Amino acid sequence: MSKDDSRMWGGRFNEPTDEFVQAFTASVAFDRRLAHADIEGSRAHAMMLKHIGVLSSDELTAIKYGLQQIREEIDEGRFEWSVALEDVHMNIEARLTELIGDAGKKLHTGRSRNDQVATDIRLYLRDQIGLCREGIRAFQHGLLDLAEREAHSILPGFTHLQVAQPVSFGHHMLAWFEMLERDHGRLGDCATRMNQMPLGSAALAGTSYDLDREFTADILGFDIPCRNSIDAVSDRDFAIEFCAAAAICMMHLSRMAEELVLWSSAQFDFIRLPDRYCTGSSIMPQKKNPDVAELVRGKAGRASGHLMSMLMLMKGQPLSYNKDNQEDKEPLFDTLDTLIGSLRAFADMVPALEVNQEKMYQAAQQGYATATDLADYLVKKGAAFRDAHEAVGQAVAFAIDKGKDLGDCTLEELQQFDTRIEQDVFEVLTLEGSINARNITGGTAPEQVLFQVNAGREMIKD
Repeated sequence: MSKDDSRMWGGRFNEPTDEFVQAFTASVAFDRRLAHADIEGSRAHAMMLKHIGVLSSDELTAIKYGLQQIREEIDEGRFEWSVALEDVHMNIEARLTELIGDAGKKLHTGRSRNDQVATDIRLYLRDQIGLCREGIRAFQHGLLDLAEREAHSILPGFTHLQVAQPVSFGHHMLAWFEMLERDHGRLGDCATRMNQMPLGSAALAGTSYDLDREFTADILGFDIPCRNSIDAVSDRDFAIEFCAAAAICMMHLSRMAEELVLWSSAQFDFIRLPDRYCTGSSIMPQKKNPDVAELVRGKAGRASGHLMSMLMLMKGQPLSYNKDNQEDKEPLFDTLDTLIGSLRAFADMVPALEVNQEKMYQAAQQGYATATDLADYLVKKGAAFRDAHEAVGQAVAFAIDKGKDLGDCTLEELQQFDTRIEQDVFEVLTLEGSINARNITGGTAPEQVLFQVNAGREMIKD
């Protein structure tokens, strides 16, 4: 009878694992990033085992020492990872036993790799969600600064990508801020819901050892131990929920990226991105390509794909744990890297953009952006809104035929569509008059923009 002695579970088997199968089933190439979480969880588990009398004081000291040595080896790049040991958990346990002897073999008492990996992922993801939320906050601070700086800059607001009404550029930046605020909240909700500890659930049924799971949960900062051992080892809702929140956030960043790409084009020329966030062409020397924005726009699809991958991974699994779950880590890890990197890029790039106020103003003068203001003017003069809408539509058609803006029409020309129009109409047909008139909560008036900037700073302050 032959046996691969490196397999810590090999007692049941009479022949070694096929080399291809060994490589195919191993996860250490990507799950090694859980090493710090695995060490943290193992340390807490050892402290609990000492607490209930399974480990002696000397054994606990040895385990803590060994785990610290392993952490240092990993951090310094000296740790020797083995595919034969399959995953991060077995690699660390084998090295621990090598360092401290039999005490290392006792560490796995009362736990399984099933509850161990479920705990490690939650510990790791909890920290990473914190980094994501910090990235959102950094971007939001930059947006508030930009909104304050450009509160009086006039941008053509679009619907259907057609000029609709003039808005403050700062107001537009605050729309991005609100999108990110929802993302920040979703990630916080995810972190709260996932903060339950699987450790102690063992393979699926719990354990016959009298573990103090509340003791371990307290050390690791979990709110409570998971209530059901079967669900604890097989649940990946928390990872799916994170991927969903991340996909939504990346969708928001993609929408922002699309506007940055459009606005920085020669046809719009509303903004100029810093050179350090753009690249040139290998053949066309005049080009300045918004590559960072385009890449973020592309990476949003990547995040959405990972969400679908996670949903499909779990949809056919019976309870409880299945090897399929090994496939949760690569899409999860890549989603994290994608979101954190994209947030960092935008937090640095967007606040540093240069706004071409003159070009935006000229664009806002096109497309009859103040038509709604004229309709509102007539309503305030006593017209029914539908009648006012009809009259303004006729006025726009007249102006288009004459090749001029509403504000360029004479009073007599405008009065042919409604006699209630008087000289004061020209005050509301200016772009400044249009945005200043919308001085209500949530409106685009510069006064409201500055108020919302201050409110935003208060909302996200540390």
